[in-house]
Amino acid sequence: MAKELARDLISAGVHFGHSANRWNPKMGPYIFGKRGQIHIIDVRKTLAGLVIAKKLLSDVVSSGKDVVFVGTKRQAQKAVEESAVKCGMHYVSDRWLGGTLTNFRTIRSRVARLDELEVMQQAGTLESQSKKQASRLKRELRKIKGNMEGIRKMSRLPGAVVVVDGKKEYLALREAMKLGITTIGLIDTDCDPDCVDVVIPANDDSIRAVGLILNELAEAVAQGKSMAPGIKEAALKPRRVRSRRTVLARADKGGNAPAEEEGGSTEPAADELSEPKEQSTSDQTPQPEMKEEH
Repeated sequence: MAKELARDLISAGVHFGHSANRWNPKMGPYIFGKRGQIHIIDVRKTLAGLVIAKKLLSDVVSSGKDVVFVGTKRQAQKAVEESAVKCGMHYVSDRWLGGTLTNFRTIRSRVARLDELEVMQQAGTLESQSKKQASRLKRELRKIKGNMEGIRKMSRLPGAVVVVDGKKEYLALREAMKLGITTIGLIDTDCDPDCVDVVIPANDDSIRAVGLILNELAEAVAQGKSMAPGIKEAALKPRRVRSRRTVLARADKGGNAPAEEEGGSTEPAADELSEPKEQSTSDQTPQPEMKEEH
């Protein structure tokens, strides 16, 4: 399976990096060599990073957290949307709004505004407005929907962020790093590998190569979602059952009473409750002795 994947990645051009005069020296361990003025990425390092990323995403999703795919460059937009929809996760393919993670409450308010505008459009309220007001509301609807369509169902902060081209998506990586969110990045030879937690060295300008890698990551996310119910059931603690203890003594009698059988009622009987009253009345007024009749 790994050989077939490596063959497909090489045929997609995943090993072609940027020109040698644009490289980042920190990417040296991930470069196999140089052909002409083009750096060649080591495909073995690409496969190793892909395996680590798949294991990490599977663990994150199985723990109940979400994943956000980010790719706003033209070569990655379609692949990001298809992979996120395939595994049922969130994505940003048009523009990363500043504060999407660090100012999440405001982002949620804008999503609520999007829902409000869509309800108005379905009910025909926009058409009843004046021409200028209707045009303004429709433009606002298009703008919010284009920026937040992929994250409108994200009700909490994600557990991991997957980016294509860490140099372009530096805002998303900074916000994730500030909040301590795990980051996975497709990094080319002109990027800084220290900006992400898991590096997948690859040609981020190849549409086919990006699609193959994101498809593998989406399959790992789907596998993690299938593992989540079993892990949650195993994590549930067994119900605590209170044991019934035998009564060793009674508070309404002076001495110790014999222990009752297990599972029996611990409440005193009605005749036992009436005994102290009968004794107290007999102490106050003497009564004549009565013979027992056989």
